[in-house]
Amino acid sequence: MLRTVFDGGVIWVSLAFSVVVALVALMIVAPSRSEPWSVLCFVAVFVVAELPVHMAVVVLVGATAFATGVSDHNWAWWMALALCASAAVAYVFLAVVAHRSGRLTQDSLDDAARGPIVAPGVDLRPAWGSWWRLVLALPLSPRRIRRIRGVDYAGTGIHRNTLDVLVRRADPPTGAPVLVYIHGGAWVIGDKREQGIPMMHELAQRGWVCVAINYRLSPKATWPDHVVDCKRALAWVREHIAEYGGDPSFVAVSGGSAGGHLAALVAVTPNESEWQPGFEEADTSVDACIPFYGVHDVTGHPEASGTHGPGLVDLLQERVMKTTVHVDRDTFDLASPDQRITSAAPPMFVIQGANDTLMPREVGRRFADRLREVSEAPVAYLELPYTQHAFDILVSIRSRHTTQGVVRFLEGIRSRATS
Repeated sequence: MLRTVFDGGVIWVSLAFSVVVALVALMIVAPSRSEPWSVLCFVAVFVVAELPVHMAVVVLVGATAFATGVSDHNWAWWMALALCASAAVAYVFLAVVAHRSGRLTQDSLDDAARGPIVAPGVDLRPAWGSWWRLVLALPLSPRRIRRIRGVDYAGTGIHRNTLDVLVRRADPPTGAPVLVYIHGGAWVIGDKREQGIPMMHELAQRGWVCVAINYRLSPKATWPDHVVDCKRALAWVREHIAEYGGDPSFVAVSGGSAGGHLAALVAVTPNESEWQPGFEEADTSVDACIPFYGVHDVTGHPEASGTHGPGLVDLLQERVMKTTVHVDRDTFDLASPDQRITSAAPPMFVIQGANDTLMPREVGRRFADRLREVSEAPVAYLELPYTQHAFDILVSIRSRHTTQGVVRFLEGIRSRATS
């Protein structure tokens, strides 16, 4: 009797487990793109989507445990087993796709507008990381990297106007190229300690100087405070980064999501006096830009924004811009990177996930296409299959490949600039 009750309980727990892992796999492979389900899909899977090998192991261990521990093989047992088998196959497939992103990344640089982007003489193998970092997945800071925290770039004395500088401890850099990273978070949340970490660790290990910045957030801040702060940070970098071993003559910028928007926007609007109050003469140009899944259009126009729903524009109108598209269309147009492209735009490497449910791939495609049409600089576009928003937060198979692509892009652009 007790054995029957035990078996029954285990079977139902196993069925619930199998339903969850199969549903998560389904949301990764075929996520909903309709609000609010698109946001729920992102929240549910954006971490596990980058851990397909981990998930496959969890599923196989769980399936083995209940398959061998239950003697009553009823319909629920068979269904649980079938769902686990399907989920395991899906996760193995996703792991293969993540591995193949390395080839896609290199192909995108080979096919860049204005000719392939190559980094002659640069060893593109990862300088930082090993197999156990992929297993751990968390972007913990290695001892070999020094992080100088809380530098006040605006003289305001507030945390939102500070930046961190990352350099390697051994053989500190001198005259090194610089990467400025702008965090995302829908212009209302986020911090310089949370995003872009694997990429900055790799570059710092290679001798680059990396700068992670904060900026004022809404609703306390109102547009264009956010981009003004980013430009102020760039002005600080041009003036002071030599004190940390950096070379102010080569400064690249990157960011993800809202940070991708701000990175792209500062890249295509250098030295714009309206967004440089009190530091109009400062040089805020950049030499290269790598926006990850950026919000390249903030107007919500279907032609520019693809399939994303009204939620993003509502957020912008209510909390960030504090006006509407209908009342002040110029403000939204001027804040959209894809409306500000000129022939002088710097080299760009636009990176987008095909299964991004917060920022549809159509946005990245359109931005890259417009850059190719107008810009005289190299433009590369990478679209990663089955990839969700914020995929580069963890140390994952995919993020290691894209990081090495960024290394090739930056070193290639730098070699062009010095040749």
